[in-house]
Amino acid sequence: MEYDNTNRGVLFKNEEKLQDTHADYNGTINVDGEEYWLNAWIKESKNGKKFMSLSVKLKEQRSAKPQAKPAPQQDLVEDDVPF
Repeated sequence: MEYDNTNRGVLFKNEEKLQDTHADYNGTINVDGEEYWLNAWIKESKNGKKFMSLSVKLKEQRSAKPQAKPAPQQDLVEDDVPF
């Protein structure tokens, strides 16, 4: 029988953390059959209690890279040259 990961997730310590803003833990979570990237940061409240702050992002969103806009082309006519 195959294991069902629906509505389950996992976090691993982020061994590649290079900046304080990078997540302390990262992993994946499945919610109703949709796969998400899961990130967690260890934080401390004003009264000193530690907690995890979480973010989720659809896996499809993370892999989609914004496309660079091509530079507008300009037609130069000899009369446009200042010399």
